[in-house]
Amino acid sequence: MSVALRPHDRLCWKEMVFFLTALALLLLLSGCESGQRNSQLKIGDRAPDFTVTDMAGGKITLHEWLGHPVILRFWSTDCIYCRADTPIFNEYFNKYKDRGLRVVYLNSGASQEEVAQFAGDLAIPFPVVMDKDGAVAALYRVKIVPQTIIIDPDQKINAAVPGGVDKAELQRLLDKYFAHGGKR
Repeated sequence: MSVALRPHDRLCWKEMVFFLTALALLLLLSGCESGQRNSQLKIGDRAPDFTVTDMAGGKITLHEWLGHPVILRFWSTDCIYCRADTPIFNEYFNKYKDRGLRVVYLNSGASQEEVAQFAGDLAIPFPVVMDKDGAVAALYRVKIVPQTIIIDPDQKINAAVPGGVDKAELQRLLDKYFAHGGKR
């Protein structure tokens, strides 16, 4: 069955399509622009606070680590970079944990069994967190993993490093806090 449109009906239909298209475009552009402006984190911004529970049942609240450099590592179990550079994070943590370094690994996509297996295989000595709903990743605007966020002792974002991290880069990012024996 076909519907015959009269000439003035076609004009109204075209005007309606134009109006709805223009309205949708306007809403899309204004929404994206304001959403982007509000969602960008920059180096030097205050690190968003969060509270999580690690796989061992320990509670981690970022603001309680004020005065300490912090590494947030967003990762996945199937990431070759994560498997390759975790020993570097382990080594750095073991070297500086008594001088205040805090590290937390956050995983959003794997099962608890997969995360436990990864953490066990690589003997991760610091807290590992199941960020099940991706809430912490969303706070930090993490879109790809792995990603490493360095937070300074004043809880400001010092660096955001997508991809794998080698020993020289981690040393460059953190040694300023440990060069002279202090936390800073």
